[in-house]
Amino acid sequence: MKRKGLYFLIALALGGVGAVHAQDTTGAVDTASSSTAAADYDGRWYIAPTVGGYYNDTDRNTNSRQVYYGLGVGRFISPNASIDIFADRTKRDVDGGGSWANNTVGAAVRFYAGAWDSWRPYVLAGVMGSHHQNAGNNGWSPAAELGGGLSKTITDSSDVRIEAGYRYDWDDKSQPAEDGYGDWFLGFSIVSRFGEPAAAPAPVEAPAPVADCSTMDSDNDGVNDCEDKCPATTAGTIVGPDGCAQKVVIDLRGVNFKFDRPKKNETDISGALAEPSSDSIAVLNQAVDTLQRYPQVHVTVAGYTDSVGTDVYNQSLSERRASIVYNYLTSHGIDASRLEGPIGHGESNPIGDNETDAGRAQNRRTELQVQQ
Repeated sequence: MKRKGLYFLIALALGGVGAVHAQDTTGAVDTASSSTAAADYDGRWYIAPTVGGYYNDTDRNTNSRQVYYGLGVGRFISPNASIDIFADRTKRDVDGGGSWANNTVGAAVRFYAGAWDSWRPYVLAGVMGSHHQNAGNNGWSPAAELGGGLSKTITDSSDVRIEAGYRYDWDDKSQPAEDGYGDWFLGFSIVSRFGEPAAAPAPVEAPAPVADCSTMDSDNDGVNDCEDKCPATTAGTIVGPDGCAQKVVIDLRGVNFKFDRPKKNETDISGALAEPSSDSIAVLNQAVDTLQRYPQVHVTVAGYTDSVGTDVYNQSLSERRASIVYNYLTSHGIDASRLEGPIGHGESNPIGDNETDAGRAQNRRTELQVQQ
């Protein structure tokens, strides 16, 4: 039995290595498609009380079947592997009288396949020291075991294990004619983890979608955030196409009136404008376009005269000039709420020399004064 047992243990070891290799290869595929992932295993320490039975080597000259019991302490070191330090004891009745006790201390590694929430097959390998107490020996010898089993998680802190295997004990002292003994075993363990379970990993939040800056206007200046080079302008600031503050100037130079026009109750602005009146109308239309492009702009409509005539008359004439331009703007879509006036300033604030015909022509004018 001793040589057969030794040969069988070697063969079982080779088979176990092949099975572990196959399990690792399969596990590499399963990890990508099942719940057996690195984040899924519980690395807490556990204790594993065990009870089982031996089918003894007949060369022991003892009863053929015997109960053993033991205790292991271990932990998983990866999703598919655990290591235990264990001790167990059995006592055999020797044929013809007496007893044969074995106390064994060792370490065993187990390699698992499958998901944590199902029955997981595994292979095991262990090495140990075996202490014998019998009439022929009271000492230690090396021993090793190989086997396999099934494990099932039943709560978040406990598993059950059922395993069977072959243990070989190189005991050559208990019976001088024997070099060692090989025994089959079957065991049942309850694995109990202690300590708090590891917290579940926080869910990974999907990155927030990138906002489309072309649809956003953070400072409400009418320029979208993609094109806004000054994204923090204060409310009400007049800005250009780039979103930066801009001084708006609406220049009505070139819009000049004939001498002593418009008359009272005159409403046709083209008849009151200096010739060619089409040039003045073009300037007025440019002013309308500017006001439409900058809806936040407000202007004061102010009229002026030359120095010919009395102050009272010129004041009234300047107001008529402001009023006829005011009416032109509102009739072309500019809301009156954006226009202050019309206001007349008479002959004050001349821009031309009232001693010359050309200077007086420049002073017969209306201005749009932007309220910045």
